[in-house]
Amino acid sequence: MDNPFLVEVTRGALVESRHRGAVCVIDADGGVVLSLGDVERRVFPRSAVKALQTLPLVESGVADKLGLSDDEIALACASHSGEPRHAETAARMLSKAGQDAGCLECGTHWPMGEAASRALARSGGELSALHNNCSGKHAGFVCLACGTGQDPTGYIRPDHPVQQAVHASLEDLTGASHGPEIAGIDGCSIPTYAIPLPALAFAFAKFGSGHGLSRSTGAAAERIRRAVAAHPFMVAGTGRFDTVLMESLGERAFVKVGAEGVYCAALPEQGFGIALKIDDGAGRAAEVAMAQLLRHFLTLKNGQLATVESLARPVLKNWNGIEVGHLRAAEALASL
Repeated sequence: MDNPFLVEVTRGALVESRHRGAVCVIDADGGVVLSLGDVERRVFPRSAVKALQTLPLVESGVADKLGLSDDEIALACASHSGEPRHAETAARMLSKAGQDAGCLECGTHWPMGEAASRALARSGGELSALHNNCSGKHAGFVCLACGTGQDPTGYIRPDHPVQQAVHASLEDLTGASHGPEIAGIDGCSIPTYAIPLPALAFAFAKFGSGHGLSRSTGAAAERIRRAVAAHPFMVAGTGRFDTVLMESLGERAFVKVGAEGVYCAALPEQGFGIALKIDDGAGRAAEVAMAQLLRHFLTLKNGQLATVESLARPVLKNWNGIEVGHLRAAEALASL
């Protein structure tokens, strides 16, 4: 089956491009709230599940043992822009575990944020794995290894105790098997597993509500959500969708970008989890779809409404700053 068009791009009065995709919204009891498209097709959630991968760090007591602060816990959930505060915070996390950037196995790339990348190049600063958008998550993995008496070397391998703990957490939250037959390697070299959107949405419904979780897992999830709500900059960065949205909504919504058009969210008030996938992998379309879903499911007023509406209908400008069109929800989402 062809997935429905979820987002369209206009130029002038005409639609220039359309993005197909699938959406699933599940409540904390596992009930289907919304289903659009082929939701049973497996997708790699990639970075969208970083908060779920952070649960073992908090639930194990290692975060407390090492004295990790809320901004550091938030960074463990991040796909950050590589701005100075992000790199400095990752380094601080590693220091608390008695390690440094040399133990990170995520690889090195220029900061995702253009301003941060240009500033680093202009200053002649040294590029390191701390600038990798996943350095916070990997620093969290190193902390978990060291805090449980494990050698952090090789923590990215599926057979390392850290990844075994993460694997167990993902299976527990999603209720879906994470077997080797649906495994891949993520951009930062850790294992990633393809699962259906309903399982992914169900995980975030439980993560946001605590319903169906053990007391310790629920407490860990709540701490992570509150840390992110208190420090949304750490999860993404200046002007980024996740940061802008959670700066406005606070604890009302936890949102997290994945890769290749995947987005997930938890709505604690409603007990809903959201998972979506844009077929062509377009991140801009995934953002618009998520903003439209939040606009539909949340009661928003004043500044919150203005923020979400601007994200649901971003303006497109050319190089001279002239408005040429916008992105907007297509009929399948706009008619909700």
